[in-house]
Amino acid sequence: MASASDQGLGFGSEDIDASISALPTEVELLKRAWRNEKASPEILQFQEDVVRNARVQIQNMEDTVEAYAEDGKDALTVSLYQMDLDRTEFLLRSYLRTRLQKIEKYMIHISKTDLWNRLSKPEKEFAKSCKENMENHLKQSVLSRLPFGYQDFLKQSISSEEDDMVPEPQLDTFVFCKSKGGDEVVDLIAGDLYVLRYKSIKPLVETGQIDLV
Repeated sequence: MASASDQGLGFGSEDIDASISALPTEVELLKRAWRNEKASPEILQFQEDVVRNARVQIQNMEDTVEAYAEDGKDALTVSLYQMDLDRTEFLLRSYLRTRLQKIEKYMIHISKTDLWNRLSKPEKEFAKSCKENMENHLKQSVLSRLPFGYQDFLKQSISSEEDDMVPEPQLDTFVFCKSKGGDEVVDLIAGDLYVLRYKSIKPLVETGQIDLV
């Protein structure tokens, strides 16, 4: 008699085991993107491939847990696979949530700089909506009641030469990081942990030569 996985999901135990063997690569890529985003003071490039592959992987894991449960696998095995699924879902949610929090905090700065190109399409729509809502709220509740010359959304007064009311990421922030090795572009030993100002390693983080931790 065919197993539940053969009947309901279209693959057998060998296929399931093969899909599970690919998990570490996808999960580690997601974990790396999550760590970098959490530690970086500015928003990084949206990892579209990583997110897409993680979502596919999560669906595969959900199918695997369901198939194992229907196949009569022992409860401990099913529980372990469920834990892997929960961990991957947490990483993906946290990665996306961290980016949204940065967009909310630095939406104006992001929209005026090259950081805008780092956002995904849904993130750009979210940023536009947040900016419009905040601007309308401030104009109605605060700015309209201030004296002339102090009603600008971006400046403290019309005499300000720059947009001094726009929060910006603090690139002088110290971060923990480690080199991945390869080309010796900096005097860092691969795998060792360092504490450096983010702005000094910013290009290396962007090119993936250094990971934040």
